Amino acid sequence: MIVSAIRQTSADRLLVLLEDGSEIRSTLGVVTALRLFAGRDLEDAELELLRRDSARALGRERALELISRRAMSRKELRDKLLRKGESEDTAAYCADWLSENGFLDEESYAAAVARHYGARGYGQGRVRQELSRRGLPRELWPEAMASMPEPDEKLDKLIASRLKDPQDPVQVRKVSQALYRRGYTWEDIRSALRRHEAQIEET
Repeated sequence: MIVSAIRQTSADRLLVLLEDGSEIRSTLGVVTALRLFAGRDLEDAELELLRRDSARALGRERALELISRRAMSRKELRDKLLRKGESEDTAAYCADWLSENGFLDEESYAAAVARHYGARGYGQGRVRQELSRRGLPRELWPEAMASMPEPDEKLDKLIASRLKDPQDPVQVRKVSQALYRRGYTWEDIRSALRRHEAQIEET
């Protein structure tokens, strides 16, 4: 396939026009690396390399823009790139490239997620759900969850604000179920209820 023309569309973007009328959006880096010029006859393998490397270079730029807005996991980045029309190959390549170059730090991100939900009064069960939903590797969970605040203080505040009568079984059940849905274990909830009841008895 013969390259009929190469047009510059911006400072680093080029459009490679082929003799069959098709076009390939590319970058200066890719065109330079492949030594392209108008009139060059590309073998099938060279044309495929041009398409792949161009897609990856443009995908990298998009990926960098996405993670500059907020931290994310490899899975979240990959899924977002796919939704924006990138191929499976390009999305996987971009996630690998950003990880290898230190732009994606899943360990720090996992800890930040755990601290965020812990500070908002959620228990470890809910935090595990969030870590899973974001596609963060399970081997990062224990250390991330170790950075959460201790549940006792949050639980005590939540129960004090919601449970007006610790002798009312209906109230106790509703509050307990609400806390369980927030990711606290039944054991933590029972302990907090006992602390709350003891505090009321002391006053």
